[in-house]
Amino acid sequence: MTVRVGYFPHNNSLFVLRHTGMLERRLPDIEWVDLRELPSKPPVDPVNALPTLHSDWLFDDGGYDVIGTGFTPPITGLAHGRDLVYIGISGPRVENGRLVVKADSGIESVADLRGKRVGIAHGSWQTTLLLFALDRVGLTWSDIVPVDTDVREGGAELVGGAIDAWVGAYPGLTDIEADTELRTLVETEGLFSHPSLWFTRRDFAENNPEQLRAIIEALQESDEWIERNPHAAAQYFVDDVERRGGTASLDAWEAALRGRPFGINPVTDEFLDEQQRAADLLLSNGLLTRPIQVRDAVVPWIGEFVGTARSTV
Repeated sequence: MTVRVGYFPHNNSLFVLRHTGMLERRLPDIEWVDLRELPSKPPVDPVNALPTLHSDWLFDDGGYDVIGTGFTPPITGLAHGRDLVYIGISGPRVENGRLVVKADSGIESVADLRGKRVGIAHGSWQTTLLLFALDRVGLTWSDIVPVDTDVREGGAELVGGAIDAWVGAYPGLTDIEADTELRTLVETEGLFSHPSLWFTRRDFAENNPEQLRAIIEALQESDEWIERNPHAAAQYFVDDVERRGGTASLDAWEAALRGRPFGINPVTDEFLDEQQRAADLLLSNGLLTRPIQVRDAVVPWIGEFVGTARSTV
């Protein structure tokens, strides 16, 4: 059978694996699905809804069997009745991004964001970071004006005044730090662990355990290669940007990769507690339509195998 693996640059591990050939040595019949080339859906209102694209394509024709994303998409999928299961998580990516404003904005703290326009890549980990930050100071989603921004272009919107605050991530933050003085309102560290994570359909895991094991082993091998070869790995991302007509800094990408944890770990109780807290906050703030229990998406044998595969790399 053909196994379909979704990928895009925001999940660094799968993006590099797409280019190394390490998975094909284990599973020759692989179809790589670039998320950026799948049909888009109408944007949702970030005031009261979350996009479901990543989890939808696990179940829609022409999609994929396995995907890796940031923190929020599996929560969204579960809340829409998708029977998905966790594969594993990365280590904390607390250096990857933070909530910033321009230093001369007059905004001194998260509490000052009441009524302000805050840019996020809505539906990603950035939504969760902003929600956790607001909750910590007693604000709710309705107290701010959420603005859905592109991961890279949000910095230009902040500098240009289209938004008042931005949850930025590297290497996008690098683009504006050199020329614009920023104030950090919230660091990711101390707020939540912000891991990458991978998930699949329950029926795929149950019916294709050997294929899933091969994907996990290949990801572990590829991630170990990234750690040893960050410069070569960064080149894949730069080449991709340039093929699409853009420009990118190899040094910035290499620095971003060097600052991120690689390797897949089993889901932990601490991670699941964070996921459950995010799900509960998303529900109470009107972004989910029904409650969920994230531990329903845990399959014990997958976690056991992830741990074993990690220890053998």
